[in-house]
Amino acid sequence: MIRTFKVLSLLLTYPTQEIKAGAGELSAAIEKEALLPKRHMALLNKLITEIETRDIYDLQERYVLLFDRTRFLSLHMFEHVHGEGSDRGQAMLDLKELYEKHGLDIAASELPDFLPLFLEFLSTRPLEDARELLNQPLHIIAGLRERLHKRGSVYASAFRALESIASGTPSAGLLKDFLSAAEDDPEDFGQLDESWEDEPVVFGPGAASQSDGCNPNRIATRLRAARRPASAPGIGSGGN
Repeated sequence: MIRTFKVLSLLLTYPTQEIKAGAGELSAAIEKEALLPKRHMALLNKLITEIETRDIYDLQERYVLLFDRTRFLSLHMFEHVHGEGSDRGQAMLDLKELYEKHGLDIAASELPDFLPLFLEFLSTRPLEDARELLNQPLHIIAGLRERLHKRGSVYASAFRALESIASGTPSAGLLKDFLSAAEDDPEDFGQLDESWEDEPVVFGPGAASQSDGCNPNRIATRLRAARRPASAPGIGSGGN
């Protein structure tokens, strides 16, 4: 197991008393594996220290305001690619099949594109395979890091750590498109209601009339896909 991915998965999960109590062990596990440069480890330790020392209710409130109240910082990767459109259902089905092919079964209530779950899967793969898979949504990870950095959030360190482990660099074009999206306001409930009124996701047997099974190349295409305005002629993979 690649413990660094497992720890980053826990750090990006809704804070619990169990995670808070084990924060010191999380730091020790990453330092022992030594995948992160020292400067990134130092930044990540600030997040770990906050989780260890701050009040659990403050931690939970901060997490919800950052990641659960808006699409802008959503930890559901396909949210930044497909929104709530029907294509997202097939994309998640493909990703779920990839997990199952390699022995990771997930609960029916879990969405496969949730970044902490994706990182848990990466923790079970050989390092080079994990790095290759991590490269696929790297523009999303880099974009979220930049958005969190602008907010002065210590959570940016977790995304910076992921970038340092990846073997590639994010597509400049896809990253630019990602960062150009308008920010939604977590305190504007009218705007939030409007933004979530979208086509429902179909996930499961009804997601598509046919399925070509677990196709990593198709998953990569979906993870790299750039969201374009409705007036655009289509969706391209972009990249450089």
